[in-house]
Parts: sequence; structure tokens; C-alpha cells
Amino acid sequence: MKFLKYILCVIGFGSFTSCNDVIDLLPQSNGNATTYYSNLEELNVALVGCYSGLQRPMYFEWQLTELRSDNTKMGSPGSQSAPNRDLSDLDMFIPATIHQSVYTYWLNTYNNIRNTNIILDRLGVNYDASAGSISLATNTLPITEAERKQVAGEALFIRAYHYFNLVRLYGGVFLVHKPITAEEAKTVNRSSVDDIYKLIESDLKTASTFLSSAKFSASSPSLGRANAWSAKGLLGKVYLTRNKKAEAITQLQDVISNSGYNLLPNYADVFSINNEMNAEILFAVRYKAGGFGLGATFGNDFAPVSSGTAIINGDGDGNNYPTFELDSAHIAADKRKAVNMALWTTKYYVKKFVHPIVLTDDGEGDWPVLRFADILLMMAEAKGFTPESVTLINRIRTRAGLPDISAKLTSVALFEQALADERRFELLFENQRFFDLMRFNTTMSTITAEKIMKDHFAKEYVKHYGKYPAPVPTLAQLQTNVNANKLLLPIPQREIDTNTGLKIAQNPGY
Repeated sequence: MKFLKYILCVIGFGSFTSCNDVIDLLPQSNGNATTYYSNLEELNVALVGCYSGLQRPMYFEWQLTELRSDNTKMGSPGSQSAPNRDLSDLDMFIPATIHQSVYTYWLNTYNNIRNTNIILDRLGVNYDASAGSISLATNTLPITEAERKQVAGEALFIRAYHYFNLVRLYGGVFLVHKPITAEEAKTVNRSSVDDIYKLIESDLKTASTFLSSAKFSASSPSLGRANAWSAKGLLGKVYLTRNKKAEAITQLQDVISNSGYNLLPNYADVFSINNEMNAEILFAVRYKAGGFGLGATFGNDFAPVSSGTAIINGDGDGNNYPTFELDSAHIAADKRKAVNMALWTTKYYVKKFVHPIVLTDDGEGDWPVLRFADILLMMAEAKGFTPESVTLINRIRTRAGLPDISAKLTSVALFEQALADERRFELLFENQRFFDLMRFNTTMSTITAEKIMKDHFAKEYVKHYGKYPAPVPTLAQLQTNVNANKLLLPIPQREIDTNTGLKIAQNPGY
């Protein structure tokens, strides 16, 4: 049985991820949660709620990541509609502190962090912020120690995943690692980036020891759940983001050598709705079509506007269009291009998440969070310009039908550009590019996010940004928007305004 695809349909999505106007980390409706979750069955019900709680932030993540990279843009530069203008503001690095998507993503993420904290509290899992370590209290529940560690490990993975996204998007955020009331939340100020990462690393290191390290099997009853390999892979990415390359290599090599995960021979099969949770997917946010309220909206989000039923049932919203530059850079000889994007009349659109559907906004396709190809390319990034790293890049290129690139990589600069390009095309539209650009500022010597995004605006200006309604932004203005401050999103103004007990600092530049 595939864990999420069927159990979620029984449990229901809304029961666990209600979206309130303010963050209430232990709302009255959950007032008895710490007493209700008293056996393994009830704890697993709560855990399923945490998995389903991954869906809501994902609906907004492309707006905060892919749209703020050189991969995509809004498709209608002349549109005056409020939704289009809000998305364009993200695209141009000028979101207001009251931007709705910036706030909704934040709120939904913290709601699910609350869900994980309730489980961890019931299991007696304690985080020592000063030491950056996890400890277990005496087990008072009628479950075995192995069962306690399994549930705790999955909850820790989900919490770490959420905080990893928050810290990369907003910088230092509120570090909440146990259930607290809304009033108690008003006494919690922003923590440093270092302290957030301390929690993330602790959660993932603990999860990797608590969870199963069995090799991948397509017949596993736990497909869809976090395991030791997803924890180690994500920890490797965390270490790489922190420029702890030696530590990253240790985690990534373990996954490569021992996990049983691997590249599929055919790139398209990785994303097939008939081949979900395959040997390349270490972790994904899962969706279930069928009118359960658990289907993915991305097919309708990304299909071309006014395409009727030619692309997908229910028409498309025309969001997240590939850039003009991407069309020429992602050459036709690359087998991945036809999977990633397709042409409708005169425009390319994101095809990767467009699958056949019966009901509008009710897709079956999962959203990959961590793939084996990502692991291989992170290893190349961590090891730098070495023959082994070049071999790893060529391994990805071979599947894409592209020639060996070894002879062309004669310098660090050429190697880094090739690696960045390969990550871009391999993980295209998977919400990885913006995070990659931010990380390259630290891990690479010749590539910076600021330069790539300034070049992006220059390449797209005449055909796109120069066609915005008055006042038309100048190229110089767009390029000025790309700076170290604006690479971070603003802290939602609502969080600052509603806290009457503390002064919450806004990110610089907002």
C-alpha cells in the first residue's frame, strides 16, 4: 500500500491544516491534542496530517522560488489584474511587506510546524536550543521504542524541511520547537540564521538515525514516507548550503553508495503519474486525484491561459511561463526539454506538471522535493573541479542524450558554469533554481545570484519587462532590485503589526 496516496483519502486534508488569520501554534481546537495522541494509531493519524500539511505551502512555493529565478516569468506583461500584478512584483523583486502569497506561504508552513511539534511533544522529544541537540524523555506511551523513533523521525524530517525553506526565503525566523499558545508566541522573537540551522541539522541528524535505512524497494509499504536516506540527502543539501562541503560529501556519498536509489534510464518516467515514488524520488509532496480535496492544482496553474481543453481539462491560468532565454538555452537535442516544456501557439509553458485530469485543479502528479539526480549534482558541487565531479555531470548528461563534456571543462569557471547549467536543466521548474543561485554565492567562486538575475532581466527586457504598463520599469531599475537584501523576502507585516509584546525587526530593504 502506498502510504499517502490512500491513507490521506481516509483521513481528509482540511482536518489538519486549517488556515487562520494569525499563527496560533496551539489553537483551542487542538487543546486536547496532547492527551488525544496516546497510542500508535492516533499518532499515525497525526503524522498523516503533517504529510498532508506539506501540500498547502507547495501551492505558493513556485511563486517565491521559480518565479524569482531566471527560469520563469509571468506570461502577461501588459495585464493590470491584481493577481497578475502581485505575481509580477515577486518576479521583479519588489514584493510589498503585505504581499498575500508571502504571508500565506509563511502561515501554512508554520501551521504544519505546529502539527509536528504536537507529535514530538507527545513522544517526549525535546530540543535543547543552547546545545543544538535532541533528547528523548522516558517513554510513557503504550508503544515500543522503535515505533516512537519511527514516528518521531518522520515528524523531525518534516519540521526540518519546513524550517530549511523558511530560513532560505526569509532569513532568521521564529524558532518554535514545542507547542505554545498564541499568547506565548508573542514572546518569541526572530532567531538568528545560525540558530535556525542548528535546529535543522539536529532534526535531520536525529531523523537519519531514527528512521529505516533499508534500501529502496518499489514494493515497500512505506513509499511516500521519509526514511533515513531522505534525511541524509536533505542534510547533505543543508551542509552544502552552509558551505560545509566535507560534511555534505559524507552524507551524499552514503546515499549514493548504500541507499538503493538510482537514476531511471528515461527522464520522462521520473515524473509519470503511473510510476510515482520510483527509484529516483527520495522524497516528494504527494497528491491524490479523485475529488478528495487532495489533488494538485499545478496542471491548471501552469497550462496556457485560454487554451481551453487542448492542454488540460478546465483550461489554464497561464502562470509561471518559461523565459525566452530558457527556450534557446535548453536545446532541442536535450531529451529533457520535451518533458519540461511545450509550445502552445507562440509561447512555451511548463509541461512537467501537466497531467490528464478529470476535475479541474485535481491532479495526481506528485511534486519531487529530493531526487537522486540532485544528490549526484550536489556531490559534484561539494567536491569542486575534479575528474569525479565531471564524471557525475556526464552521468546526468548521458541520460539526457547529450555528449560528454569533459574536454570543454578546462577551468574552474567553465566547470562551475557547466554544473550550474546541468542543475538548471535537470531540475527545471522543480523550485530548485532560486535556492541554487542563493547557494552558489557561497559554494562557487565565479557564479553569483545577483549577476545571473541582472543578466536575466537584460535578456528578457525587450520582449517582456519593457512591455509592462506605465510606469514601465527601466532595465536599470530591475537590475537595481536584485541585491543581497531583496534576495530575501520580507517578514510578513502582519506578524510585525499583530505582536504587541515585542518589536519584530523587518528584513533590510523593506
